[in-house]
Amino acid sequence: MHPEYTRLYYTVIMATTTGDSVVSVRLDSELIGQLDELAGEMQRSRSFLIAQAVREFVEREYAALEAVREGDADIAAGRALSGQEAREWFANLKAGGAREDRAAGKRRSR
Repeated sequence: MHPEYTRLYYTVIMATTTGDSVVSVRLDSELIGQLDELAGEMQRSRSFLIAQAVREFVEREYAALEAVREGDADIAAGRALSGQEAREWFANLKAGGAREDRAAGKRRSR
């Protein structure tokens, strides 16, 4: 069978703070079969499992995006070390030096 004919369309309903939104996704038939098997075993609907998977993906990826943005802000504010400074700071740590020696003025306090 041609691969294009093995694709199924499925509508996902995800809960949002303002209500439900309908989102269409294209999934291949093998994935739908696995999803149906999981849904049956877990006594959940396809929509529930898809919404859960999307929610977990978005939470994880958004947290990574925020970390990158935070790092960019640190760099812009001068709270970063050059590669050479970082190597020297780490070598100093390995030699038993104080933790704040090199980075004290550049690291932000948490």
